[in-house]
Amino acid sequence: MSEGRTMPFVRVPGHDHASIGYALDAGASVVVPQVETVEQARHVVSAAKFGAANMAVDPTRTLWENQNDQAAVIIQIENEEGLRNLDAILTAVGDQIDAVWLGSLDTRVSIGLDGFSGPEPRFLEAVDLYRETLKKHHVPQCGMCLGGNWASAANKPFVIVAGDFFALLGDIALIKGARENLGPLSANGKGDAKKETGVANGD
Repeated sequence: MSEGRTMPFVRVPGHDHASIGYALDAGASVVVPQVETVEQARHVVSAAKFGAANMAVDPTRTLWENQNDQAAVIIQIENEEGLRNLDAILTAVGDQIDAVWLGSLDTRVSIGLDGFSGPEPRFLEAVDLYRETLKKHHVPQCGMCLGGNWASAANKPFVIVAGDFFALLGDIALIKGARENLGPLSANGKGDAKKETGVANGD
């Protein structure tokens, strides 16, 4: 996937050729969300790879082979349907997919649970199915590793350890305090005394 310690990637908004191609053209690897069926996985691979899969090639590497090896294609499984279909997905196009990311938050929401993780049997069964299916097909896991829980990242070739979303979550109390303590603008001849101060989060 990468010969270095880091890898630029884009989590594209959907499965369309335009979004995937735009990210790849910029030199990034792609993370494709909400892959649930074999048909969707085939579409993602078609959008991300040059040439037909399994086509015969000369012994010397072609331009398209080099292009295909420059970027990783990672799919996200984010509900139970995707987990049930993961074996069929990897049977069909597993040789074109570099890793599979279990979106634990969305998976939990889809089965009526909150939070990123938990001890609920239904969720643990989902995680076991994910791991066993990837082991069967020799496809690596990837995903988040938050709060210094380094054991959760063991043997994963692609791991996210921080993000702007989590930084903003940490600032919720600060932003709330700013809104409560920064009152209305005082009249100074340049503004409206009735207009309240706006509080920005850095944008």
